[in-house]
Amino acid sequence: MLETHIKFGEVHNLTYHVGLSDEHVSFQNIFSTDNGGVSLVGFKAGQKLDTHVAPAEVMVTVLEGEIDFFMHDKPYILHAGEFLLMGADVPHSVYAKTDAKVMLVKVKP
Repeated sequence: MLETHIKFGEVHNLTYHVGLSDEHVSFQNIFSTDNGGVSLVGFKAGQKLDTHVAPAEVMVTVLEGEIDFFMHDKPYILHAGEFLLMGADVPHSVYAKTDAKVMLVKVKP
């Protein structure tokens, strides 16, 4: 079942759909289905997500800013406009070097 708060047929700017919070990393679901979905994540500089796994294959795209993305403890520096692909169930973490907005496209295997 599709879940979304976005109306089909409307044009949107992705970066406007997720804010930045001094207290915590911000999350905004764009849409989700049983097979995956698209989410936005907003980071203030210095915020992080500790090591975790996702039960989906993920395309991580930086929309604004710069992040350090760690997979299997190997660092990848991602800037606005860059992306990387990550397999399902891969341990990873994120550290925001600057204020940043990230789009996650998730596809369950």
